[in-house]
Amino acid sequence: MPDFRLTGAGGTPGGLVTFFVGLAMTVAGAYLLTTQVTVSGGSWTLGGYSAFGLSLVPLMAGIGMLFFDGSSRFGFMLMFAGLVIILAGILANLTIYFVPTSLFNTLMMLGLLAGGIGVVLKSLR
Repeated sequence: MPDFRLTGAGGTPGGLVTFFVGLAMTVAGAYLLTTQVTVSGGSWTLGGYSAFGLSLVPLMAGIGMLFFDGSSRFGFMLMFAGLVIILAGILANLTIYFVPTSLFNTLMMLGLLAGGIGVVLKSLR
């Protein structure tokens, strides 16, 4: 009969409770921090015209090539490049604002986040 031993986080003995406490702290800090952020999107313009449609051209060409030949490497490369262009365009046009909050709340959010990461890393040694 095989010997089954419950090991902690990272394969070390113990540390499982420490890991989950740190994980809970990290999740709580990240949640509180992200609730204080407002994100709004801008418009894609190129020379005063909307550029979103132009960014769809490589994606649509790649998808079309893959429908024609499902093993086309160039089709996969075009589709992947189109997805990267679209995601980069979305991220580049975001405006991120930190909502005004008290110093205590900010220190609490960042302290929970940093402390939780530290406790998780400590439990993995």
